[in-house]
Amino acid sequence: MPNSSTAHATIPPTVWLARGRHTGNRADEALRRGLRRLKDGRAIDDFLELPAADTAPDLVFESRTRVAREVTVRARLSLAPGTAEGREWTLVAEAELPWDRAWPSPTGMFWEPEQDADWNHDAATGLRPGELNPLPDDDKAVRRLLRDCVRDAWHIHVVVHEAMTTDERGRVPLAHWLPPGLRHRVVEHRAAPQQLRVANWALREFGVQVPRGGAAVLPGAPVPEGYDAGAFAVRAVFLDGTEPAGLVDAVTRYDATARALPDGARAALTALREDWHLLTLAEELERERALVAMYAEALEAMTKSRDLYREAAERAHEALAACQDASSDVPAARQPPAAPGPAPSSPLQQLTRTLERLKPTARSRRATPREPGEPTPDRQ
Repeated sequence: MPNSSTAHATIPPTVWLARGRHTGNRADEALRRGLRRLKDGRAIDDFLELPAADTAPDLVFESRTRVAREVTVRARLSLAPGTAEGREWTLVAEAELPWDRAWPSPTGMFWEPEQDADWNHDAATGLRPGELNPLPDDDKAVRRLLRDCVRDAWHIHVVVHEAMTTDERGRVPLAHWLPPGLRHRVVEHRAAPQQLRVANWALREFGVQVPRGGAAVLPGAPVPEGYDAGAFAVRAVFLDGTEPAGLVDAVTRYDATARALPDGARAALTALREDWHLLTLAEELERERALVAMYAEALEAMTKSRDLYREAAERAHEALAACQDASSDVPAARQPPAAPGPAPSSPLQQLTRTLERLKPTARSRRATPREPGEPTPDRQ
């Protein structure tokens, strides 16, 4: 069984996820009409369509309701731009308590099955969750389909082998027996009696085998930790109109495993939790109080930082003043020695300076006048 060693965030127990495709026209108008009817009929408490400019290219709708009379459920549905195959939608719902499978499917917070059935298509395969979907007649098409099913992490895919051609009693979908919270997340594939070999041939690379006349729950990707293909294979499914208790138990146990968030689910869940707009008055008041508390905490932290900086500056000034006082009290003997005088001149420089001093003396002697009566020196 291929698996990834990379750690994946698992689906929280309070969260319900689904992805599908609306194959009809004007899916956005169908959503708006359905939400108005649901609110008018008090099936939901309220709904809101976010401004398209803020959510482009998707359209985003929020819906809020209560289950079990007092548990609030918030749900967010994003509708992608249209393609040739339709418009994909992603639904994330979260309750105040761990999700109970007996609660209604959150798809009913947006879509009205009795008014519009075009929304109920699996985005990965195009098939309908909650209904019977026969495997294709072509062997290669069977292999491509089952590969896509194994890689799909948004739905639970189940392959049921019909040991013999069934009558109307054997055409009851598995979803009929599942709790409401699972019906729109399970895609049932029916293999005709002669298709067992090709189905197992397609599933061999994933380590999954369907027993003859039985069923198998496909692992999805990434494979849930601790998944054992044998533990989620049912050896016999009696398609006679009675409840397939073994298969219902296998699907329920698989849904309880710690499965990773599918691609795109993390962003959708973050948006639901952090960018929720459909608030009650009490919730708005609580949010404003939380903002005030957050701002007060930030202001207090800034004030403490300012006081700490001021205290540190005062201590630095005190230390600088103490250093200056200490340097002025140092004894003279400890003062650094005076700078040395000019280097002594050479003997030639000393002789030159002496002669320079003697020159004025000689000139002065020649210029001294004679005393009266002093004989004039003889001239030769």
